[in-house]
Amino acid sequence: MGQLVALSDSKAVWTWTGLLLAAVIVAPFLLGNYQVTLMVSALIAIIGAVGLNMLTGTTGLISLGQAGFLAVGAYTNAILMMDYGWPVWLSIPAAGLMAALISVFVGVPSLRLKGLYLAITTLAFSFIINHIILYAEGVTHGPNGVFVSGAKVLGVDLQRGKALYFLTLGITVVVILAALNIQRTRIGRAWMAIRDHDIAARVMGVDLVRYKLLAFAISSFIVGIAGALISLQIRFVNIDVFALILSIEALAIIILGGLGSIAGAILGAIFLSFLPEAIRLFFEAFADPNSTLYTTYVYEIRGIAYGIVIVAFLRLKPEGLIGLWRDIRKYWSNWPLAY
Repeated sequence: MGQLVALSDSKAVWTWTGLLLAAVIVAPFLLGNYQVTLMVSALIAIIGAVGLNMLTGTTGLISLGQAGFLAVGAYTNAILMMDYGWPVWLSIPAAGLMAALISVFVGVPSLRLKGLYLAITTLAFSFIINHIILYAEGVTHGPNGVFVSGAKVLGVDLQRGKALYFLTLGITVVVILAALNIQRTRIGRAWMAIRDHDIAARVMGVDLVRYKLLAFAISSFIVGIAGALISLQIRFVNIDVFALILSIEALAIIILGGLGSIAGAILGAIFLSFLPEAIRLFFEAFADPNSTLYTTYVYEIRGIAYGIVIVAFLRLKPEGLIGLWRDIRKYWSNWPLAY
């Protein structure tokens, strides 16, 4: 019975997972502040990608409203901390709950929509959220934004050293474990049934309204927490940070990683988080040192790179990075045989 409910019955999987966890714990002590900042951004991207994957990959509900829910999480955390003096350990969960609450208002009108229509609806709600934040100056400070400072956990300043990294790492581990376990419950199986064929799922007794709203709420709760962590990292929350491109990048992450796979969401988040850094290193290594090509057109070059990578994966490896990993693992398992 224990093997049926275990996340994995492979000792090799647990061994490699332990080694990986040990590596990410030790890494900040061996790297500089810039590299640690990149790793924090990657961890936040993983949290957001896992949340979106539960909605789009597992349940099959396409959403382009992630930027709005990130903004809700970031502003809620910043306002509760700076205007009301809430501690971080309360403001971060509250940010997730606020995003989950708002997602219900998004989910109710979207229950009968699918595919492109659902994507456009969630995109519209993202614009609505951004406009409310922009013009509700009495609560959100409007276009002036909110400065975030004095964040502490157990007396440790999160804006110094590696404290924010370990806080983000701890939340990332909890989110991943929670997502893995939710997928194996009745809720997760219901979501997969809705994704595969919602009419058949309803015939089998799945309450579509309940489980779709639950998918919106749980996904947005996780994304709201990611937004709260963004506010702690950037220290200044402004609506310009949460542009449409964030929603597109979030969707690109789970597509590149592999829809429906939590491991794929993690791989996709890591890949796209470090892709701009890889491009920068490439230009520093091979471009003319006196050229300002990269610094002048950094966003254009990054956008082109994203487009090329997405098109290449959709054409050559639709299963994403997790599919590529499975092929490599299968190849080494069967080598030297062909299959």
